[in-house]
Amino acid sequence: MDKKQKIVLIGAGSLIFGIGAVGNILASQVLEGATICLHDINTETLDLTHQASQAAIDHRKLNFELTSTTERYEALKDATFILSSIEVAPRYPLLDLDYRIPQEFGNRQVSGENGGPGGLFHSLRIIPPVIEICDDINKICPNAFLINLSNPMSRVCLAIKRKHPNLKFVGLCHEYHHFLPILKNILGTPLSNLEIKGGGLNHFGVFLSIKYKDTGKDAYPDLRKKGPEFLANLRSYDGFKLISFILKTYSYCPYTTDSHFGEYLGWAWEKADIPRIRHFWASHGRVITKYRLDKLKQLLEKGKGHKIVKADDEHAIPIIEGILTDANYIEDSVNIPNDGIFTNLPEDAIVECPAIINKNGVNGIKFGDYPKGLAALLGTQYLVQDLVVEAALHKSKELVLQALLADPVIENYWQAKSILNQMLKVQADYINLE
Repeated sequence: MDKKQKIVLIGAGSLIFGIGAVGNILASQVLEGATICLHDINTETLDLTHQASQAAIDHRKLNFELTSTTERYEALKDATFILSSIEVAPRYPLLDLDYRIPQEFGNRQVSGENGGPGGLFHSLRIIPPVIEICDDINKICPNAFLINLSNPMSRVCLAIKRKHPNLKFVGLCHEYHHFLPILKNILGTPLSNLEIKGGGLNHFGVFLSIKYKDTGKDAYPDLRKKGPEFLANLRSYDGFKLISFILKTYSYCPYTTDSHFGEYLGWAWEKADIPRIRHFWASHGRVITKYRLDKLKQLLEKGKGHKIVKADDEHAIPIIEGILTDANYIEDSVNIPNDGIFTNLPEDAIVECPAIINKNGVNGIKFGDYPKGLAALLGTQYLVQDLVVEAALHKSKELVLQALLADPVIENYWQAKSILNQMLKVQADYINLE
């Protein structure tokens, strides 16, 4: 590993993403000596991330070079790895519009971030700037490896694949890993005793097999027996009643929550825990972000900014380490082009699956057929994603309407047309269609 690494964090002004990513890099022995470049268009939060990160480097006497810039060309020059976690500001007011406006016309989407009409308009806002970033990567550092962390994950990654088919990239989401403690509690055994494989589409995947390592026995009979009641009564950060219903009805357990899995189902409203979902969205992110911002400012004022820079449980840096060291380890959940991983899902789809990480990059592990009942749901969602991505890439109002009409969450033509017209009116500064 002779080449000095330059790791660029796009969207580093996000105090959750930026601080956490820097914390993971600083904890890496493999990446020692690398340059960390922080990039954001928000100068205030970018500067705060830089101050805290430099404080951590100085306090721990680490061998890392830190730079920051608002200029993307400067950030990408000589980059070897890029982590991108961007959103179109103001994030939460826009997500509220994505949820509330369809509701005004009687639409019953449970969330509206990744699927349904809300997910469509979220896609229309974020795909163009992501593609602009990829355009620059292709010009400035075409051999760099991109890790996308922006939602809607499947649609963003599908757009990258279509516009830049030769770009080396992977999409990462933490939902799979965040569900594992719940799985452990249902089965009453340590995670270290479980051999787990899961996949599907992002926020729309299930555990495909679970085995006890100590006995070699299939753990799914226990999960099917204990899981539905446990999940239906779980009072956690989000709803799990729909997840309970899916496990009971399809015999496979999703590894996400009601607010995500339900985004893709027209009938989810009847089974999901709507009060818990709305409580989750009322507090998610905006409360955490303000808390972290206030805490960071207080620590910096006291000369203790280094304390907030800690490694988190995200998996981007282990993947970078695995590529650089040719580790051949299995990363449990990545988003990559299907390419035969699930034989009864479209080849063109971006699927979520485990992969082997080595010097060749991220190599998906082939499964064969996806469970048929669930494959029918995923196949429908892929067709919607196909239309959404084409609409975003071609700025086509006609394709946007067709994408709405194809979505299971839309009830009729009048609703689709009304949502489209109103959303384009109130989000005219963010969405440009022809």
